Amino acid sequence: MPDLTSSLFWISVLQIIAIDIMLGGDNAVVIALACRKLPPAQRNKGIFWGVIGAIGLRVVMIFFALQLLALPYLKIVGALLLLWIGIKLLLPEHDDEHGNIDGGTTLLAAIKTIIVADAVMSLDNVIAVAGASHGSMVLVTFGILVSIPVVVWGSKLVLTLMDRFPVVITLGAALLGWIAGGMLLTDPSVPPSVAASIPNANYVFAAAGALLVVVVGKWLASRRASIQAVELSSESTEPKN
Repeated sequence: MPDLTSSLFWISVLQIIAIDIMLGGDNAVVIALACRKLPPAQRNKGIFWGVIGAIGLRVVMIFFALQLLALPYLKIVGALLLLWIGIKLLLPEHDDEHGNIDGGTTLLAAIKTIIVADAVMSLDNVIAVAGASHGSMVLVTFGILVSIPVVVWGSKLVLTLMDRFPVVITLGAALLGWIAGGMLLTDPSVPPSVAASIPNANYVFAAAGALLVVVVGKWLASRRASIQAVELSSESTEPKN
C-alpha cells in the first residue's frame, strides 16, 4: 500500500494527472464528435457513460501494461515509444485527424464509439501512466480517478492554454521524456552497476530523456515547417492555366 504521506506519491499522482490532461485532448474531441448526433437530452448521458467505460477499459489496459513492463527489455521498448510520443506531441497536427469519428445516432452507439476510439487512441496514455506509476496499480487508479473531472471539464481550458501558451505543450512533452529516461534505467535487463557508477543516475537519465524529446521534437517541427513553406512557395509560383 503506497504511503499517502510521501511526497513521491503525490508527485507521481500529479505526473499522472498532467499526462492525462496533455494526452486527453484527442479523447475530449472524440467524446464531442461521438455525441454530436444525439438528442440534447441524451448527450450528458452519452458523455458520462462513454467516459466511465473508456476509463474502466484504460485501467484494465494499464494493469496489463504494468505486468508486461516487469519483463526484461520491455521497459526499454516502452521508454522508446514514450520518447517518440513526446516528440510527436511537439509536431503540428493535421486538421483532418478526427475526420473518421462518426457520431452515433443512439445512446449505445455513441457510448460504443467513445470506448472503441479511446481504446485505439490510448496507447500513448497507457504507456506514460504505467511509467509514471512505478508499478503501483493503486497509484494508477487513484491518479486516473482524480484526473477524470479535470479531463472532462477542464480539457477545453487546457486546449485553450496550449494554443495561447505553446510552452505548456513543450513542458508536457518534456515530462514524457523525463519519465522515459527513468524507465530506461529501471529495466530489469540494466545492470545495477550502471546506476551505481553515475551520481544521481535517475535524475541524469530522466533529464537526458526530457532534453532529447524537446531538442528532437523542436528540430523536426522546424524542419517540417520549412518543408511546408517551400511547398507553399512553389505552389504559389506555378503558372496558372
